[in-house]
Amino acid sequence: MSSSGIKTGVSAWFQKEIVLTAPSRGFHLITDEVYKQVPEIRSFTVGTATLFVKHTSASLSLNENCDPDVRTDMEGAFNRIVPESWNREFFRHTMEGDDDMPAHIKSTLIGASIQVPLTNGKFNLGTWQGIYLCEHRNVGGWGNGHNRRIVVTLTGLTS
Repeated sequence: MSSSGIKTGVSAWFQKEIVLTAPSRGFHLITDEVYKQVPEIRSFTVGTATLFVKHTSASLSLNENCDPDVRTDMEGAFNRIVPESWNREFFRHTMEGDDDMPAHIKSTLIGASIQVPLTNGKFNLGTWQGIYLCEHRNVGGWGNGHNRRIVVTLTGLTS
């Protein structure tokens, strides 16, 4: 670090596509799995990680990582916001099942990407924060159990 407090080092970027086993429907904590599949995170002293899910019926979120009830409550809340019972009555895109169009809406509301600061080789998350893959289909996506692909892009300084 320079005397002005500005970090110095080698500017770098890295990108990798990871595959997560098709989860069941719900909100799944994936922080540890991202560390496992992207060990290059440890090389960054300061920077940003961008995670992007390459699907239209899943999303990514930051949320509480301690109490599993949060996951259940989030799933329940989104099912009340966009109920599957609306599928045949209000939606035209219905050929892939009752959970499909509601899944697209939930994905749009939550978002396909997140950014997390990197500090000393780790995600700089709050004490109770974790990275979640939010699966909005009953079978992990169209086609019964597709894996979810996530692009992880790291930018910043390496030591």
